[in-house]
Amino acid sequence: MAVSTNGRSDPTTGAEREVRNVVVVGPQGAGKTALIEALLFANEDITRLGSTTEGTTVMDYTDAEKRLHRSVHLAVATTSVRERLRGNTGPVTLTLLDTPGHPDFVGEVRAGLRAGDAVLFVISAVDGVDPATAMLWRECALAEMPRAVVITHLDQQRAGFTDTVAACTAAFGEGVHPLYVRHGDDRDGTIALLSRKVRHGDETRPATEDELAEIEDLRSEVVEAIITESEAEGLLDRYLEGEDISFDEIVDELTTAIARGGFYPAVPANPLTGLGSREIMELITRGFPSPAMHHMPAAFTPKGGTAPAIQPDPDAPLVAEVVKTTTDAYVGRISVLRVFSGTLTPDTQVHISGHLSQFTGNERDEQWHAGHDEDARVGAISTMLGSKLTPVAKAVAGDIVAVAQLAAAETGDTLSDPDNPVVVEPWAFPHPLLPVAIKAASTKDEDKLMRGLARLQAENPTTQVVVDHETGQLVLWTMGESQLDLVLETLKERDGVEVETEPVRVAVHETVRAKATGIGRHVKQSGGHGQYAIAHITIEPLGEGGGFEFVDEVVGGAVPRQFIPSVEKGIRAQMEQGVTGYPMVDIRVRLTGGKAHSVDSSDAAFQTAGALALKEAATAAGIQLLEPIDKVTITVDDEFVGAVMNDLASRRGRVSGTEPAEEGRTTVTAHVPAFELIRYTQVLRSLARGSGEFTREQDHYAPAPAAVQERLTAVAS
Repeated sequence: MAVSTNGRSDPTTGAEREVRNVVVVGPQGAGKTALIEALLFANEDITRLGSTTEGTTVMDYTDAEKRLHRSVHLAVATTSVRERLRGNTGPVTLTLLDTPGHPDFVGEVRAGLRAGDAVLFVISAVDGVDPATAMLWRECALAEMPRAVVITHLDQQRAGFTDTVAACTAAFGEGVHPLYVRHGDDRDGTIALLSRKVRHGDETRPATEDELAEIEDLRSEVVEAIITESEAEGLLDRYLEGEDISFDEIVDELTTAIARGGFYPAVPANPLTGLGSREIMELITRGFPSPAMHHMPAAFTPKGGTAPAIQPDPDAPLVAEVVKTTTDAYVGRISVLRVFSGTLTPDTQVHISGHLSQFTGNERDEQWHAGHDEDARVGAISTMLGSKLTPVAKAVAGDIVAVAQLAAAETGDTLSDPDNPVVVEPWAFPHPLLPVAIKAASTKDEDKLMRGLARLQAENPTTQVVVDHETGQLVLWTMGESQLDLVLETLKERDGVEVETEPVRVAVHETVRAKATGIGRHVKQSGGHGQYAIAHITIEPLGEGGGFEFVDEVVGGAVPRQFIPSVEKGIRAQMEQGVTGYPMVDIRVRLTGGKAHSVDSSDAAFQTAGALALKEAATAAGIQLLEPIDKVTITVDDEFVGAVMNDLASRRGRVSGTEPAEEGRTTVTAHVPAFELIRYTQVLRSLARGSGEFTREQDHYAPAPAAVQERLTAVAS
C-alpha cells in the first residue's frame, strides 16, 4: 500500500521521507532497553553498546534508572534509518519508544501506545508470556495496534525460539508467525523465510537446497498467513492455485497484513551479538504501517462539541498531543509531542487545551488538572535520542518531538491551531490505587511540597493528591510501592523536600446504638463574672443518611430562647470529633430542658453545655462506629477468580456478582470495607500475577464489627 509522504521531508536534506513510530513493550527484564540499544548501535547512532547494569544505555538516562538498573520513564529515540538497514525503501525516520516493564509504570506504557503506530512485544525465551503481558496484548488488540514479537534471551539454557513462538501463539492467537529462524552452529545467524536468504552478521547468501527443505513448510504457513490478510484482488486465488508468489509481492502485502491486526511476525534477537537487529529494522521499515494508517483519536471542541475528524496530513490544521512532560535541569520543562495533523514550526502561536475531567468525570482530575485554554508560543523543536536533543526546522503529522518551556502544557493536553482549537480525547490513564499520607518533614517546606506535587501531577496523571478533609491528611495516590519510592525521591532530589509518610486513616463515622439522655453542666462561679449553663438532651439514632436533626422541646423558658441556638452550635461542634475521635452522624437530638443564670449564662457557656450533654448522652446510648464500604470491581483471568474471591472473603467482602469479561477473563463485583483495601493493589498484583485490574468507589457506610471497632478506636486515640 503506497502512502503519500507529502510534506514529510528530511529537515536537513529536504528529501521526502517515511515515518515509523514503534513502541517497545514487555515484562520487566525481557531486554527492551538492551534491544533498542542494539538497534541504535546497528544504525550507527552510537559507537558502543551501553549496559543497563552499568547505567550506560541511551534510554535509561535518569539517575533513578541508573541506580535501579531498569526503566521507570517513557524514553524516546528518533533516528534516520541507514540505507543498508531499510531494504528497498526511501528515507525513513524511525522513532523508538522505550517503556518500563514494571507494572507501577503502566501509565508510561499507555502514553507510549498513544504516541506510537505499532508495537514490538519483547518476550524472554526463558520466562515466556506472563498474564500481565497477555493483558497488555489484549489492550493493544482493542486499540487495533499492529504488533510484532521479538524473542530474546535465546542464549540461555532452556531457551528455544520455536517453543517460545508456540507459547506466544497460545497466549496471543494464531496470527503469530516467525519471519526468520535461527541458523548456524552458534545460532547467531538467521534464515529469512520470505526471501529464502541466510544472514550471518553482514554476510548474506541464498539458502542451500538442504536449508530450503528445512524451512519450506514453515515458509508456506507464513506466506499463506500474509496472503490471507491481503486486500489485493486475486492474490489469494493465485496462491491457492499453486502459483509461486514473488518475494516483492509478498513484502508489498506484509504491511497490510500487519496493519490489519491479524498477522504478528516473530523475530529472534540477541542484543549482545546483534542477532536480529538488521532483521527488526527491515521489518519496521518495510512491514510496519506509517502514521497515515494510524487510527486517529477523536477530537472535540474545548467546550465539548464535535470537531472535524483528525486528518494525518501535514497540510491540515495542527493537532498535537503532549504524551510526556519532564523537567531538565538546564532546559526546564520539556513537552514530548505526537503530531497527529498539520505542521509545527518554531516561534508559532498554538492553542493549548486541557480538559481531562471532561472525559473522565473524576473530581480528582479536576482538582489537579483543571480545565484550561490558552495560547502560547512554541520555542525550539527538537528530536530526541534519549536525553540528547537535536533542533529541527519543523515537525509534521506523524512526528514525535520535544518542545521546551511550554509552561501551561500538561501531559494529555492538546496543541492546536488557535483559529481552530480542538481537544483530543485523552488516552485511558490508569487510576492510582495505593494511598499513603504524606507531609513535609519541616513545616517551612510545606509550600515547596505543594509546588513539587503540582509539578508531578502535570507530568504524570497516574499520581494524584487529595486532601482528606475528614481525617486532615494529605493523601498521595500512586500505582504501587515502586512509583511511590520514585515520587518521594523526586521530591527530595529535585524539589528539595524531605517527605514523611504515615498510614492512611479511613474516614470512619460515629453514630449511637440506642436512645438515651444526657445532661451538660457547665458551671463556674467562684466570684466575679462566672459561667452558668445546663442543658438536658435526648439522643436517638437515625437511619443511614439521616444526617442531623435538632429539635427544640424546651418549655417554660428553662433555656432562654437566645441560648437555644448556642446549645445546637455546641452539639454540632462536638459532633465533628464525636466521642471516640470520629465525626458523629445520623442522630436526632432533642433539647428537653436546662437551667440558666441571669448574669453568668452566655452563648459560650451554653455551647459548652451542649457539647458536654452530647458526650454524656452518646456514651449512655452506646457508640457504634460506621466504616466506609467501597464498591469494588475486579477483572482477572479466569484461573485467578477463585483466589480473588477467597481473598475478598478474608477481607470481610461480600461478592455481589460475577460476569464474563473479554475472552478468558471474569469480572467480580463486591462490597468491601475501605479499611481492608488500603494495600489491595499490591495484593491483587500478587494474586493474579499482574493480570488483575480493579476500580473502587465509596458506596455506603455500615456498622463496624466489634473487633474492628476496637482497632479503630485505638487508632483514633
